[in-house]
Amino acid sequence: MYSKSEPPMAISHRGLRHAAPENSIPAFLAAIAAGAAAVELDVHASVDGVIHVHHDPVPGGIDSKGNPWRPIAEMDSKDIAQAKLFGDVAIPTLDDVIEAVDGRAGIFIEVKGVGMEEAVTRCLKRHLGRIDQLSVHSFDHRIIRRIAGLMPSVRSGILQVSYLVDSCAVLRLSGATDLWQHADFIDAALVSGVHACRGKVIAWTANNEAQWERLDRLGVDGICTDKVDEYVAWVAGRG
Repeated sequence: MYSKSEPPMAISHRGLRHAAPENSIPAFLAAIAAGAAAVELDVHASVDGVIHVHHDPVPGGIDSKGNPWRPIAEMDSKDIAQAKLFGDVAIPTLDDVIEAVDGRAGIFIEVKGVGMEEAVTRCLKRHLGRIDQLSVHSFDHRIIRRIAGLMPSVRSGILQVSYLVDSCAVLRLSGATDLWQHADFIDAALVSGVHACRGKVIAWTANNEAQWERLDRLGVDGICTDKVDEYVAWVAGRG
């Protein structure tokens, strides 16, 4: 997914959200059309083990009976199909997104729910032809270690906000290669240290030119941004 001969990878955070609801297929396709090299999304598992793409554990809005929706983890996939995003856009499954993207961009998958490692792995194994374009990451590093054990071939990463004394040790212990680090906690020492242990640094979530300039200068491998169209234009303007 990466090339150090180019600027940091343009990763669209939940898709192009001013074009369509976040974490929706239209938002992801709009981001790709705007030049994103990859999209980042969030997943939860339904009670029947289907992986759904949604940020919050509970869909917004109300059901047909006027009641708030239950958590995704407590509903089956048929129920979730009835819960719509703004503009009557469906909450997609991860299978749907992978098929819709169709190899035109990488897909970084943040695992939000607990106890869904096997369901995520089953989904990824249905798309082995795209495995080089798929990657999982999580704030819960135990999740990544479990997925790495179940499916060593999939690329994985760990999310963190704090600046650890030894990020390489955490990457090694979790079986990950990508460090998703909050943009405010990235400096030259962190980037060089992670690169020295053959890891990659992805900055999140950087949304302005001053951040992009600093992170590019530091040599990060990817920038996850809410404004991927503007970031792509900024990169192009730099020649």
